[in-house]
Amino acid sequence: MHKWPGVHPVSMKLVVAVIRDARLQAVREALDGAGFPSMTVSEVQGRGEQRGVRQRYRGAEYVIDLLPRTRVEVAVHDTAVERVVDLVCEAARTGEPGDGKVFILPLEDAIRVRTRERGEGVL
Repeated sequence: MHKWPGVHPVSMKLVVAVIRDARLQAVREALDGAGFPSMTVSEVQGRGEQRGVRQRYRGAEYVIDLLPRTRVEVAVHDTAVERVVDLVCEAARTGEPGDGKVFILPLEDAIRVRTRERGEGVL
């Protein structure tokens, strides 16, 4: 039950993908081409199971443990979640460790700032 009176429950999810920076354009084109043009993109840093990368410079070894990544967020209806996940995974995949992760979060509500309209219609 929503905590706001008069607001009906909605069926929305927030798909959050953390991908390689170099794959952003492919992900954008895939989502846009499939009818999902709205997204939020952020530059982030992170690491996965490999805990960064080891490199050598002038004979010294050092570890870069937080790698640059891109975070893409797409709010969608429940019925579109698997399609968006498939598009992101296909477009972001290189086959190498570090391709990224996709997280699916429940989205309680959405509000259009201009009109204050609420719910699935604002997506």
